[in-house]
Amino acid sequence: MTDSLSSRGAHAAASPLRIDYDALRETERDRYHPTENPQGKIPLNIAKNRLSWPDLKARVESIAGSESIPDWVPSYTAAGGAPGFRQALAHFMGTHLTGCSIQPDEVVVSPGATGVIEMTAFVLAEEGDVAVIPAPCYPVYTKDLGNFSKVERYDLITHHEISELADGPLLTVDDLERAWEDITDSGRRFRLLILTSPDNPTGGIYDVDRLNRIADWCIAHQVHLIVNEIYGLSIIDTGHPDIRDDYVSQMTFSSFAQVMKARQSEYLHLWYSLSKDLGISGFRVGILWTLNKRALEAYENLNLTHSLSNYTQWVLSRVLTEDEFINDFITRNQQRLTDSYALAARSFRDMGVPYVPARGSLFLWVDLSEFLEEDSESGEMSLWRKLFDETGVLLTPGVGFGHTKHGLFRVVYPCVQYDELEVAMIRLASYVEKRRSC
Repeated sequence: MTDSLSSRGAHAAASPLRIDYDALRETERDRYHPTENPQGKIPLNIAKNRLSWPDLKARVESIAGSESIPDWVPSYTAAGGAPGFRQALAHFMGTHLTGCSIQPDEVVVSPGATGVIEMTAFVLAEEGDVAVIPAPCYPVYTKDLGNFSKVERYDLITHHEISELADGPLLTVDDLERAWEDITDSGRRFRLLILTSPDNPTGGIYDVDRLNRIADWCIAHQVHLIVNEIYGLSIIDTGHPDIRDDYVSQMTFSSFAQVMKARQSEYLHLWYSLSKDLGISGFRVGILWTLNKRALEAYENLNLTHSLSNYTQWVLSRVLTEDEFINDFITRNQQRLTDSYALAARSFRDMGVPYVPARGSLFLWVDLSEFLEEDSESGEMSLWRKLFDETGVLLTPGVGFGHTKHGLFRVVYPCVQYDELEVAMIRLASYVEKRRSC
């Protein structure tokens, strides 16, 4: 029988976006509620911050309900983003994230981080080029880079045990040289290096000295270095009494923008999104900031199919320029993140389960390898499913993160409110105790 789809469509139909989506749908059908469904399932697998939306919701509703919609909103605007919205983004990022000025015409937007990743890869790389990403890293980068741009992902291994990440990412210039040689010897081109800071899934941050060394190497080798700061305002207070002893050294987040400003290179770029720091993934706002003028021109000329809703741009441009509200929001949000993170970290510490001390992001990267019945990818998936079936707590398995060790899992601690996270941690602790007593 002839397939009604193209070969590309057939491949997409047979390629699930995420390995845990079926389990997530199962969770949504049987969602935990403290009184109506206390045995229900709890999702800790999707990178969402649900802790502070009520604060932002009230402000968005106030603007949308009381102000007249400008005449430009129902019309076409610039494909890379409405001028007023780009100005608001430049103000917001420069004031709260980067610590240095950003010009509105250096910013372009697409629907969500996914759209920006896809567009950037299309503009900067050729089909078959390689994007190097230190492992472990966000699994869906593979599809974001490969679906349309046909850029290949290369997982760069810098460690095996999570204990090696106690003081943050380990990537060095020597690691990059090793990857360069391996990729070049295979007849391919090392075109992109993608870092995430704070990191997904480890929560580590790259210090400025390391970023400087890596940037200089990339410029010298004409490799595009892109730093994803999508969690740049989701910072943990490492002085919290429940977690302060976890950290080997004191380190603060510093935006890659400082390096970009100093070098003024066409090979340095920054990704951002409002999805995680503001907890509004559904608003679908992804951002590329670059000093590469030709890249900006190419991006805007191609971005019509990735244009952002004018209504979204209007509402958010109003919110993002209210500095007092944004400052208060960021402060409260970081306090809530820290409290939830401390609960999760304290719980795993009490269980005797190893984890990477996070300095930011929405994640805990934990090691449950002691419970593997088979040290393999299938063994990890079996453990993940048994854990879900027995506890009703859905984690993200390490499969797809590109790492060498099996039995590692990502925990998204702000995916639920604090009280629900407490229930999830009690269930996981019971599972660990039960497995160890067998």
